[in-house]
Amino acid sequence: MFDYVEFQAFGPGEIMDLYTSSTPSPASCMLQEQEPDLAAFFPELIEADWQQHRCSQSVGSHSSSSSSDDLFASPASPLPPPRTYKPCFVCQDKSSGYHYGVSACEGCKGFFRRSVQKNMVYTCHRDRNCIINKITRNRCQYCRLQRCFAAGMSKELRNDRSTRKGKKEAVKMTIMETYELTAELGLIVEKICRAHRETFPSLCQLGKYTTNSSCDHRIQLDLGLWDKFSELATKCIIKVVEFAKRVPGFTGLTIADQITLLKTACLDILILRICTRYTPGQDTMTFSDGLTLTRTQIHNAGFGPLTDQVFTFAGQLLPLQMDDTESGLLSAICLVSGDRQDLEEPSKVEVLQEPLLEALKIYSRKRRPSMPLMFPKALMKITDLRSISAKGAERVVTLKLEIPGSMPPLIEEMLEDLEKNCEEIREEPNTSQHTHTPTALST
Repeated sequence: MFDYVEFQAFGPGEIMDLYTSSTPSPASCMLQEQEPDLAAFFPELIEADWQQHRCSQSVGSHSSSSSSDDLFASPASPLPPPRTYKPCFVCQDKSSGYHYGVSACEGCKGFFRRSVQKNMVYTCHRDRNCIINKITRNRCQYCRLQRCFAAGMSKELRNDRSTRKGKKEAVKMTIMETYELTAELGLIVEKICRAHRETFPSLCQLGKYTTNSSCDHRIQLDLGLWDKFSELATKCIIKVVEFAKRVPGFTGLTIADQITLLKTACLDILILRICTRYTPGQDTMTFSDGLTLTRTQIHNAGFGPLTDQVFTFAGQLLPLQMDDTESGLLSAICLVSGDRQDLEEPSKVEVLQEPLLEALKIYSRKRRPSMPLMFPKALMKITDLRSISAKGAERVVTLKLEIPGSMPPLIEEMLEDLEKNCEEIREEPNTSQHTHTPTALST
């Protein structure tokens, strides 16, 4: 800047040092030697023009110099204070910014991203009410993920650096996205929906009937209701096996993997199905033959302490308003889960699950365009189902001690691995499990 001012202040006829009044400086001598070049460079300016220009420059020199002194003497402007955020909404640790829609720390941001991207399904080994803070957040992944959703985190509201860089592109993609099923996904949805409806009639198709057996108060076990319930449960298991065989790609898996998936997912699917037949006004559930039982009767039929947890889950399904297609897709996703233990080819199972996830995502968003969070909420129900199934396995162990005879063969066969897993968690968590072919699968 100062070179520019010094060059402007002098003409080709007289070179002066801007910062000295009388004694020529070495710089002025150097500039004097270059006078012919300057005169040649500005041939249209005569000496008078340069004199007038110098006078106008000298008038403002004092004021400019004083202002320059003030400029350099004044202290530097203070830096703005660092931006602060509210503590992490999940664990109350120090927040690094807004991620996925809420103020969150780096740990919870990464945990949520991994859980959602990989469709992780966790299980709480307590009461699904663990305290989550910066000290305990790694102890229960299930409760931590539930806390993330409760705090408002959503992958649809991602707000980290990578999203901000591509904000314009993301907006364009969102506008252009139409949520239309491809021909391939449409065929999968059609097959799943048909399989679900033909193996599980909807509530409106059933002729309801009731019974007055032990409807007044809870007892340990009503043997009459247990006999009826165990008979219906056996029939329902056969229908679940039939449904599984009609899931695209399922029969292409190894027999061992088909068995493993059926045994580990059967109770999940049974609970999901019965909960879609919940009538909140009467607080009843309806079985596949139309038998409608109250909460008390279901408790006495063998559910026991599991009853309230099942009814709570049924109530949580109501806001989702799932139709037959969504219930069928969610059942199929429960079935083909690559994270089940003892799978021979888990990668092949994951390949089968991917189009089912995509189909449910597109179908649910197309059905509810103003409710984008319905898809992740539906997926979280798989976690709840697994937790209930784990408690269900514990209930089977105690139920064997309450019934006078033996457990029905198919129920025993389908739930034996869940029982073993329950016992191994108590005794030796690393003990391997043994499987064999269920008779229902081999038919």
